[in-house]
Amino acid sequence: MRIASTDAADARTTQGEPMPEREQPPAPADDALQWFTAVVREHSTALVKYFARRGPRQDAEDLAAEVFATAWRRRDDVPREAVLPWLYRTAGFTLANHRRKLVDLPVDEVPEADSGRVDEDPELSALFDAELRGALLSVGERDRRILLLHAWEGLDGAELAEVLGISRSGADAALSRARTRLREAWGERMSF
Repeated sequence: MRIASTDAADARTTQGEPMPEREQPPAPADDALQWFTAVVREHSTALVKYFARRGPRQDAEDLAAEVFATAWRRRDDVPREAVLPWLYRTAGFTLANHRRKLVDLPVDEVPEADSGRVDEDPELSALFDAELRGALLSVGERDRRILLLHAWEGLDGAELAEVLGISRSGADAALSRARTRLREAWGERMSF
């Protein structure tokens, strides 16, 4: 009869058969956790402001947290050289999903994309000049999004391209076209 064994191999055996070693759940790598912590510290204010300008302020922090949760889950997909544009692009999708959750309309009652958006959209109502709001409304939703990402978030070039999911030259061209359309819409509104 053996009372104690100091041999590690004996400790893992039962009736001569080795017992499987316990597998520890994989812990996130320290570098991934450090990267994520730095991303949250660096970009949380920008994301909260992004959502506060586009929706109810009370939802801004929750929506930003949702974007960061997505960033953590998809951390291998986040380009290290363009984190903020990736976050803004994800924020756009998150906001669209959030807005869809708030509207419970039968399909035949869904309003057209541009009808009545100016008065209800904090993004546009924050712009105090009614003529500019009208000009922004007339350029279309995509152009308006590009112009506001450039003006409010300070994005251009590669960052704007990343948010829009297009090439840099495509983003530059889209911004240029959006500016031209806004100038034309502004000129038409101010001509009478």
